[in-house]
Amino acid sequence: MLPLSMRAQYNIDRLLTSGQMALHYEDYVLSIQYFNQIISLKPHLYLPWHLRGVAKYYLDDYVGAESDATEALERNPYVKEIYDLRAICRIRQQHYEDAIADYDVAIRMGPSVQSYRFNRAICLMNIKDYDRALLETDTIIRRWSSSANTYTLKAEIYLQMEDTVKATEWLDKSIELNPYDAGTWTTRAFISLSRQNWRDADEQLSKAIHLKPKTVGNYLNRAVARVNYNNLRGAMDDYDMAIDLDPTNFLGHYNRGLLRMQLGDDNRAIADFDFVVKMEPDNFLAIFNRGVLNDRTGNLREAIRDYTTVIDQFPNFWTGLANRASCYRRLGMKNQAELDEFRILKAQMDKHIGIQPRWSKETLKKTRKRSEIDPEKYNQLVVEDEPTVEHEYKSEYRGHVQNRLVASSYMPMFEVSYLPYLNGVNTAQVFDHNIEQFNTLHSPSCRLYLTCSRNNLGQEQSDAFFALIDTLSAQIDRTQNIRESLPLVMQRAIAYSVTQDYSSAINDLTVVLANDSASVLASWQRAVCQTKMNDYNSSAGNDVHLQVRRATDDITHAIAIDAKNQYLYYDRGCMRAAQRNYEAAIADFTQAIALDPLFAEAYYNRGIAYSDAGKKEEAVQDLSKAGELGIYDAYSIIKRVTGDKK
Repeated sequence: MLPLSMRAQYNIDRLLTSGQMALHYEDYVLSIQYFNQIISLKPHLYLPWHLRGVAKYYLDDYVGAESDATEALERNPYVKEIYDLRAICRIRQQHYEDAIADYDVAIRMGPSVQSYRFNRAICLMNIKDYDRALLETDTIIRRWSSSANTYTLKAEIYLQMEDTVKATEWLDKSIELNPYDAGTWTTRAFISLSRQNWRDADEQLSKAIHLKPKTVGNYLNRAVARVNYNNLRGAMDDYDMAIDLDPTNFLGHYNRGLLRMQLGDDNRAIADFDFVVKMEPDNFLAIFNRGVLNDRTGNLREAIRDYTTVIDQFPNFWTGLANRASCYRRLGMKNQAELDEFRILKAQMDKHIGIQPRWSKETLKKTRKRSEIDPEKYNQLVVEDEPTVEHEYKSEYRGHVQNRLVASSYMPMFEVSYLPYLNGVNTAQVFDHNIEQFNTLHSPSCRLYLTCSRNNLGQEQSDAFFALIDTLSAQIDRTQNIRESLPLVMQRAIAYSVTQDYSSAINDLTVVLANDSASVLASWQRAVCQTKMNDYNSSAGNDVHLQVRRATDDITHAIAIDAKNQYLYYDRGCMRAAQRNYEAAIADFTQAIALDPLFAEAYYNRGIAYSDAGKKEEAVQDLSKAGELGIYDAYSIIKRVTGDKK
């Protein structure tokens, strides 16, 4: 038996590996559970604090991540990556000066890390310390002259300093180095917008959208440019797209409402302003525009309600008084109408304003800043107070792991789990006779399912599965012989798999196979667990060739026993695709489809394998079939494969 100290260290190492595995597979809540256990046992270790901070960062808990990073630094102040993590968390909270302090330390430790200097330059720009920011960009350019992003950043600094000539000069250099950076084209477009070169701005924003199609601000700015050269249909399309990407976007709804108002689409314009007012109940300009629309559509009492709200806030808003008087007269409320008209007459004896001013095309082309609260500008498009480019901070922690491009990965392997199958569209459970036989014979306390879903555990779920492992362990200890315990050991292996403790799962599955070598479920599940461990170990730079062979042998052994199981062929295809053995992977996916012609995941993965093998036509056919069967991500892959970026 191991000495107690060695066993305790083994447990800590195992918990740490399980936590890192869960973090690798983006199961952040579960990883936090593992790191919590280590911190409670060994609070002096810095690594669990650091890794728990990483998990919290990916869950958008920037305050908690910053706190954990600080705890980690108190225990080990010599790890530059922790300063980077804390700095990024502070940036997300707009605490730029604190982030600069962290990068000062990180740069002293790692002067050759370009990203630290780049991020510090952005922070200096954000606190308007332009001189230091320019010095920082000069340093980066001297050491890394091919860094196109730095040229763009330098141009943006000059743009904020209102020196558009130098900004244009540096942007041209950036575009020469890298014409495929969306941020560069966006910054170039801001210069064109400031100079009222509307068609140039449209062209530049179109290039930015082509390169990065999900940036909402680019659609909003292009719409403003299009309005100004009378491309109203294109502007409306841009507002629609912006709202599709960000349904709660204020500028999108407000400006689309104004455009619909100009085009006479009054009822849908009212819907947009209803949304704006719901978001910002004190937005008096939106309330007034809704009043004008209610006035136009004959909803006179609703119009009076809106006009009154605005007039109470701005008593000298003569346009509002005139409009309300008109509504009162049409409702036969003569006294109220005359009171409003008298207020106007008394204040402006020399002006005739009884007629509601008509909009012209030139009116809609004017813009106001979002922070401007001038009721006379109720009919002007709204723009942000300052043009902003979405910065991609260069960091190991710069964004969510789960925000990788859809195009980069295969669908996961099928495995035995306690969590049901969900693909986002089809809720019907996939059937496997081996699992059904196990559920029927052994009546497990938690039913087994076949799944390929990426299920991330919440706090309650992870607690429940940890409790299940303890319960099964106690039952195994009470059994009289190993044969009786095998179903319980199998169930515990599945529980370990769900909690991503793959090492323990493999140990249990090895016990099952040592006593029942014909167990398809054990061979299958051990192959899946080993493959996931291989993926993690490979990402850490370890040689996993021997372990890959073991996993392949296990799945091949399972196929030899159950040759009519489409899911086994599918999983072996996934394993071979990961090894870039595309022809063999395609053959396995093809066999899976032959056994199940409606196997959507197999079509999807075969399509990806065809694409990776350079066979575009076959890839598109398979991906189209996968989309038809309900895997809608396939359509975005088709665009990538065919080169259609629209």
